Amino acid sequence: MQHNFELIKNEDMHTILGAGGPTANALTRELSNTNETIRLVSRKPISTSNPNASWVKADLLNEAELFAAAEGSKVIYLCAGLVYDAKVWQEQWPVIIQNVINLTKRTGARLIFFDNVYMYGLVNGPMTEDTPYHPCSLKGEVRAKVAEQLMSESKAGKINVTIARAADFYGADSMNSFFDMMVLDEFAKKNSAQWIGDPNTLHSFTYIEDAGKALFLLGQTPDSGNQIWHLPTAAPLKGKAFIKMAAKIYETKPQYLTINKLMLRLVGLFKKVVAGTVEMYYQYDHDYHFDSTKFEKAFNFKPTAYYDGILKLSKTMYKKQN
Repeated sequence: MQHNFELIKNEDMHTILGAGGPTANALTRELSNTNETIRLVSRKPISTSNPNASWVKADLLNEAELFAAAEGSKVIYLCAGLVYDAKVWQEQWPVIIQNVINLTKRTGARLIFFDNVYMYGLVNGPMTEDTPYHPCSLKGEVRAKVAEQLMSESKAGKINVTIARAADFYGADSMNSFFDMMVLDEFAKKNSAQWIGDPNTLHSFTYIEDAGKALFLLGQTPDSGNQIWHLPTAAPLKGKAFIKMAAKIYETKPQYLTINKLMLRLVGLFKKVVAGTVEMYYQYDHDYHFDSTKFEKAFNFKPTAYYDGILKLSKTMYKKQN
């Protein structure tokens, strides 16, 4: 690959932009098992007991702060999550992506971008890495533009970028997964669960620990660059099956309330995060089938079974209460 830019001296540093979020934390845990130097970059302080890890304050919207924080990077992981608001995404994602592209050119580091599936829009059948972009939401339009911009820089030979996509996730340490919040946490307290959309449709969930391991593997495998990967995710189940399985593990009744689009709109009048979910409702009243065969075969990786993931969470993060 021809680089037409000045290279900063490369150390063996793995830099996580947007450190402190659930995926970034899972990745940090994986990197901590190696002797890699880890740089955690975020606006809020992050304490770490790992002697190889250090935190640097930087706002991803500020190019100068970003350059100073990530100097000497070998691999840069962009795991940032913005406020769940389409207007914020439209304003901030283009700035962040341009800053990170400039940073990647400046350092010569590999870039691994942790992405979602919003750019695909409503897909009839499995979502794969070759699924065309047909966003049907404002947030999806933003994500499509970001992905297209990154891959166009990659095709021009200007940066080495890997796009790593995950489905909705579970097992997050931040309570911003609807499955964690509305099913596991509720069953842990012996309450009824809640399910967004139609519980008779299929849904895929990526286990956050698998996402962390997969990002780590991509970071350790230079040949995985300049392409899109779907991170390892178990085959989808119907909402009802998830509820039944979780209730069995938590030894409680599989009772639940379904939340339709109108209810989401009403709650959204008071909660902005819920308001941001309304335009994504198509993901919950149609089958949402995320396919990660490419990654599973290439890395010989078996995704965590839903039963095993939920069982672990029932003993740790969303502990069964008596």
